[in-house]
Amino acid sequence: MPTVSMTVNGKSVSGEVEGRTLLVQFLRDHLSLTGTHVGCDTGQCGACVVNVNGDSMKSCNMLAASADGAEVKTIEGMANDDGSLGVIQQAFQDNHGLQCGFCTPGMVMTADDLLARNPNPSEVEIREYLEGNLCRCTGYHNIVKSIQAASAAMTAGE
Repeated sequence: MPTVSMTVNGKSVSGEVEGRTLLVQFLRDHLSLTGTHVGCDTGQCGACVVNVNGDSMKSCNMLAASADGAEVKTIEGMANDDGSLGVIQQAFQDNHGLQCGFCTPGMVMTADDLLARNPNPSEVEIREYLEGNLCRCTGYHNIVKSIQAASAAMTAGE
């Protein structure tokens, strides 16, 4: 079996995987990083979004071998070094941007990508960027508020 190596949340990792192993399976089954959720298994819901080399990617649509040598950040990598919630995570908690929480990891990772590209997005820009992420609880209003709050907190801290 081929071996894949990558940096996940700042740590070098490697593992033997079958060629058909998806990145989400490698993260969850091989690395026990279960914060990345498997929702639809078809790339439609966004629950599995992680950041690969700074871009948000649906890990259920990406082979682990395709991430060989990449920098991968999962929801577990969004926390502060002391284990406390990161800015975006805290904004989701403070603004009730989660209900059942199933979509939250993908929403947070997509927000991280958006805010890295556009530190002060408009509501329309946020909604457009989230188009590939589905919330079954229809909590989009508070998700948008959460991203706006994270944006404000991050730009105020610069």
